[in-house]
Parts: sequence; structure tokens; C-alpha cells
Amino acid sequence: MILLLVLCASLSIYGQTDEEVVEQRYKKFIRQHVFGAMNVQRCDSEIRTRRITGSQDDNSCKEVNTFILANNKQVKAVCTGGGTRLPENRDLYISNKPFPVVTCTLISGERHPRCEYRGHRSTRRIVVGCAGDWPTHYEEGVIFLDINVQ
Repeated sequence: MILLLVLCASLSIYGQTDEEVVEQRYKKFIRQHVFGAMNVQRCDSEIRTRRITGSQDDNSCKEVNTFILANNKQVKAVCTGGGTRLPENRDLYISNKPFPVVTCTLISGERHPRCEYRGHRSTRRIVVGCAGDWPTHYEEGVIFLDINVQ
């Protein structure tokens, strides 16, 4: 009974179920990292339009942001059989197939919207954090350039 009261209190405090939190994280992930029509010349405009910043609490420029050139379904598949769980982290999955990506690296600016980026296109296996069947995090620091994955 006490556990039930604590659970109800925590839901009323935060006002969201786990599913709603995962859905919000998934939508943010899609907004920040999935865009099939991205190209290297669009880094500044897409990061500005999508309001991608370095922190939720301020308007600092994000140092690096990667866009996956795919659709939502293709990226979601990494969490549902199209990826392999990394042994050192139960939530991170590496795609079984490579994806084209555009990586936007900050070249000048400190605060949104005055951030300027240089884009670089490559093809690589992506690493995403999954909450159940949903990608919710792009692991920017892990890069696998092996494009001969089968």
C-alpha cells in the first residue's frame, strides 16, 4: 500500500508516465538527429531551425551534432533487431548496417542562434541509446567507420 502511494505521488509530482517520458525523448532524438534530406551546406540553418543547443538550460552552441540520413523507421530498426547491443552498455546498440550521416561541427559562435557549423558527410555504423524499442540518444563519441558490415 505504501509503495502504491509513493508511486502515485511520484506520478502526480512529475505528471508523466514512463511511456510519455520515452516518447518525449524519442521525439527530441528524431528532431535533433534524423533528417533524410540533410546535406553539409544546411548545418547552420537546420540547427537553428530545430533549436538544437548545447544544453537544455541555456542557448549555448552545441559543439557537434550528427544527422542520420534516413527515415524514422530505418533508425528505429536499430533498436528492434537491426542493431547489436554493445556489451559494455545494455542501452547502446550499434547498427548492423552503415548509414550516411552529416556531422556538423561548431566553427564559431557561443550562443544560439549565432552558431556557425562546418558539415562533413560520411558513412558509418551508428550507435544509439534505446529505451525499449525506441531510439532516444545518439552516441556522438562512438564512431565505427567499418562500412563493410554485413
